Parts: sequence; structure tokens; C-alpha cells
Amino acid sequence: MSANKTLDGTREHPSTVVDQGGGELVERVRSRLVGSGGAVTSAAVVSAVREESGGLVADGDVLAALRLVQQEFRGAGVLEPLLHDPEVCDVLVTAPNKVWVDRGNGLARAAVRFPDEDAVRRLAQRLAMASGRRLDDAQPWVDAWLPQEGATGAVRLHAVLPPVAGGGTCISLRVLRPAAHDLEALRRSGAFDEPTAAVLREIVATRLAFLVVGGTASGKTTLLAAMLGEVAETERIVCVEEAAELHPAHPHVVRLLTRPPNVEGVGEIQVRDLVRQALRMRPDRLVVGEVRGSEVCELLAALNTGHDGGCGTLHANSPQEVPARMEALAALGGLPRAALHSQLAAAVQVVLHVRRSPQRSRHLAAIGVLRRDGDHVRVQPAWQVGEGWGPAREDLAALLSERGGALPC
Repeated sequence: MSANKTLDGTREHPSTVVDQGGGELVERVRSRLVGSGGAVTSAAVVSAVREESGGLVADGDVLAALRLVQQEFRGAGVLEPLLHDPEVCDVLVTAPNKVWVDRGNGLARAAVRFPDEDAVRRLAQRLAMASGRRLDDAQPWVDAWLPQEGATGAVRLHAVLPPVAGGGTCISLRVLRPAAHDLEALRRSGAFDEPTAAVLREIVATRLAFLVVGGTASGKTTLLAAMLGEVAETERIVCVEEAAELHPAHPHVVRLLTRPPNVEGVGEIQVRDLVRQALRMRPDRLVVGEVRGSEVCELLAALNTGHDGGCGTLHANSPQEVPARMEALAALGGLPRAALHSQLAAAVQVVLHVRRSPQRSRHLAAIGVLRRDGDHVRVQPAWQVGEGWGPAREDLAALLSERGGALPC
């Protein structure tokens, strides 16, 4: 590798050139590339480095500057290696020297650092632009999906700029890996035992409609994908999602994905729009990746018009909270409380609760059955981890028996 001469004629290692004033060089290169308006290719970066250096530059310095500028303009910059770590589910930036990651066992400090607050802000604004959104003083926060590249998985971006973020720019990146485990793989991992796996297979085989509920990153999508892998190959699955998370081992899956508004605020396609379209696509199984808004009205209407075996996920801390959570979402679509409970009782039969805990990691915590109680619906426990069968066991057995199935012993 070549080296540069200093003023006294001695030779200097190439890496020190970028370290000593390299920030100014990179800043000039950055300004040149932005001003050119052209594609940020490796050749363009090398050319800009040589022109801005004002003379000969060692190959090592060019490569170092190339890496720094590519981090500025491509992917998630210095956070990119963290996103490619298969165990990472969250990357959080709260300050230039405070980057946190969650690998499923809580937050831990990462070794990654940003040069300064401006570098964090530039990354947040570039990621927002890449997703077709704006992030500036007039619009100081953004919530969007990043364009997918390679096998990283879907990445959801949330960023807030100062002064709304009092301590400096905050970036939150959630990595949603494709959920491709089957029930047998989940059983081996300790998510549930073999008798419980048999119950889950029977729920799918008898076409009971079910919701998988739980907290954030508890494994809802993973369990849903595994159960969809048990659907008969003669059936057509139509999935409506915000990001392509569900990848069941099934030969006939159609995916419909939402689209956020562009920088002008138009062109948005919501989940409820896609649910309506899915009903016209001859679905044997209608799946909503996550029920989180007024689309609950269309979903319940669909499940009440002959679309048996539908399913989806829902944020809820326990099965008993499902009716109240559905009430809140239905109110967004103008569905009265009484109508919601009536449709919910007729549309959904089973609730599966998943939980993440330090002791057992992600696991199935409970199976509940929906019951009418006067004008309202309640979820009664049929099975709970550590306790076994509950008072609604016979209700679950009756539901399976009505459809030609049986509750495994």
C-alpha cells in the first residue's frame, strides 16, 4: 500500500490522512456529491475524493473516504451492520454516542458511534427521504417503512428531530424478519409442547377463525405464519399486510401490501382498502397481518359472510383485553359497540396469546374461547401455560366437534 510524504520528507501511514482532517475531506466530498445530483456510485465517490483532495491521495485514503461516504449515502449508514445481524430486532439511537440494540433479551449498548449530532440528523432525514417521506423543522417526526434491500427484512423507521426530541435526534428502527418457522420448529424451540401443537393443528384443520394476540415483538407473526403453513395446499391464502412479514410454507399465498403517502401526502393505500380488494380475489383464508385500525370493520364483515378460517394478529396484553381492544378499533370505523360485539361473537372463535419472558423467551401463554355474555363478548380461558386446561375447555371441544374435528387428549 502506498503512503504519503509529510512536510519533513518522512512517510505517513495512509489511514492517518483520513483521521487527520478526514472529516473536512468527507464533508467536501459529501457537498460535491449532493450538488452534482447524480447517482452516488463508487466511481463517483473516488473521483470526488481525488478532486477535493487537491492532489495525489493514497489508495488507502481513497478506500477509507469511500467507506465513510458510502455509509452516509447508502443503507442505514453505520447502523447497517446491526440491521444485518439476524438476532437484532430493534436499533435505537438516542445520541451520537448512545446506540442501543435488542437481540430478544432486552436493550444493550452497541459499540457504534456517530461523529456528532448532525450525522444522526442527516441519517434520519436521508432514511425518511428514501421511504418517500419528509423530515424537517416543519415536520419534525416520521413513521415509515424503509425500502427493502437484500435479506435484512422489513425495517420500520421512526425518527424525531429537536426541539421535539429534547436530547437530540432520536432514531428507532424495528427489524421485522420474515416469519418462516413451522409448528414443529416452534415446538422444538420450546414455544409449546406436542399436545398443544396438536390443538393448534386442529384449529387450522377445522377452519376456526382465530386471532393471535400479544405485546410488541412477542412472536405473534411467527406463530401466525407457522399455523398458515398447516393450511391444506388446495386452499388459497390472501394476506393483507403493511410489510411482507408472513412467509408460510404454503404453495398458494397472495400478498397485498399497503402503501404510505408520498411527500405530497397523497397516494396512500390502507389496510381496509386492501381487505375489500382481497374479498374479490376468491380467498379460502383471509389473513390480516396486524389488525390495528378501522379495517377491523371490513374484516369482521368478511368473516361473517362465509369466509371461514380467517385470522390475524392484534396487540393486546391478555386474551381478556381483546373485546375492549376491538371496541376501540371499531370506533375508528364508525361501528357501534353493540354491533361490534355481535359481529365479533359470530366471526371469531379462538384467541391465542403469545408472550415473551426472560425465563421462556417467546411462547404460547394461553388459548381462549369467545363467549356471548348477554350483549357482550368475553374471552374465557381454555388452556394456560403452567396450569393446563381451563373452564372453556369444553367450549373449545364443542367448536371443533361441530366442524368434524376433535380436541386432542
